[in-house]
Amino acid sequence: MPVDRNPNSTPPWRVVVIGGGLSGLAAAHRIYERSAQSRLPVELVVLEAKDRIGGVIWTERRDGFTIEGGPDSFITNKPWGLQLCQRLGLTEQLLPTDPSHRRSFVVSNGRLGPVPDGFVLMAPHRILPVLTSPVLSWRGKLRFLMDLVIPRRDQEAEESLASFVRRRLGREALEKLVQPLVGGIYTGDPNDLSLRATLPQFLAMEREHGSLIRAAWRQRDERLQHSRSSGARYGLFVTLAPGMHTLPAALAQALPPGTVRTGSSVRRISRHEPTGRWLVELLDRPSIEADAVIVSTEAHATARMIDALDPSLALQLRAIPYASSVIVNVAYRRDQVKHPLDGFGAVVPAVENRSILAISFISVKFPQRAPAGTVLLRVFLGGALQPNLLDLEDEAIGDLVARELGELIGVSGAPILQHIGRHPRSMPQYTLGHLERVAAIRQRLSKHPRLFLAGIAFDGVGIPDCIRVAEATAERVVAEFENPAATVAA
Repeated sequence: MPVDRNPNSTPPWRVVVIGGGLSGLAAAHRIYERSAQSRLPVELVVLEAKDRIGGVIWTERRDGFTIEGGPDSFITNKPWGLQLCQRLGLTEQLLPTDPSHRRSFVVSNGRLGPVPDGFVLMAPHRILPVLTSPVLSWRGKLRFLMDLVIPRRDQEAEESLASFVRRRLGREALEKLVQPLVGGIYTGDPNDLSLRATLPQFLAMEREHGSLIRAAWRQRDERLQHSRSSGARYGLFVTLAPGMHTLPAALAQALPPGTVRTGSSVRRISRHEPTGRWLVELLDRPSIEADAVIVSTEAHATARMIDALDPSLALQLRAIPYASSVIVNVAYRRDQVKHPLDGFGAVVPAVENRSILAISFISVKFPQRAPAGTVLLRVFLGGALQPNLLDLEDEAIGDLVARELGELIGVSGAPILQHIGRHPRSMPQYTLGHLERVAAIRQRLSKHPRLFLAGIAFDGVGIPDCIRVAEATAERVVAEFENPAATVAA
């Protein structure tokens, strides 16, 4: 079997990164940065099975529209995305959301009503908008206010997100507000999602303040004081003016030429017995020897690569469930849409019994994304609650989206553009027991020195968290090479 090898067992160290999505590219880039800073000789190889990089992030420009097949922006209150853009020289390309209509809607009884101003996932930074909102009934509002007097939970047993919200804010707040808002992040069932693994900050809010409402008010006051002193430049979300694919493209371009190899499917990872190094076996190219391997693919794909190496670890990785989704970019003339579109989009509660999860008004959030006189929308379907929608034919999905948009925002006539993107088994579900599963995976992984796992299956699904985990993994790799004796001793 042909082997692409480093003939020396000493530096330069070779690192193979499997997966050319954001996690893999961010890890490779950070290793490149750190090795240059410490003058550590490292050779990098990034292997991507597809014929393009970026993973779920990709951008297409068509007829004046900027179409995002995956994430269309990233959050700014976690610093890692902004920091990476600054290091890559992308700061001038960052584009904040349009300040004119910074609000969102929630579907209630078939109509769009505003999400109460200041309501963030499950905490109200202002109480009056909640009390005057038509989304909740008067009984629901009274139950919501009981959060101020319900004692904190002292038990340490893990709690689902749904159980936590029902206990603190009531069933109605869960079904009509929290479930659709959280569903937009995790595409999951809140009855299955672990609060500790998904949104632990709310658990801390209850523990420290005894009430989500009181905690949110305290955070609001602190944030107002901070904003007066800091003069923050961006809103809560930003994108990149040419499209989100600019980020993975810039990462790849910053690496040495020839580092990224597309169309390179990995068959198996094993130990190369003659040398003790890692052997990455490809489907139709020479195998590659490596001193360290970072795998950033989905957990189920990683499991396939290490089945022979460690069946128990592969089984643990397969225990992480995934949900599938469909993203439909669809454009209309402005006169085809009756709704004023005076917000960034709408989320749809499961209790509304509709087929779509959410609608994002892209041309309102980022007016540069569509020609004047047109509307660009992104419609989300599928997720853990409706997995069967992924299997529909394109025509059926198009008909479903047209019907739902007609009923919800008054769309009529044929779209001037439509693009359907499918993401099978792409979103990990942080269900009850997730943190214990991840801890067990890491314990098992410690038996394989210089084999590392990154990606969104473990520690956070958003772009900033993805970057944070990837760069932390890269730091560990560099630390291993800076002190190789420690690895041998271990």
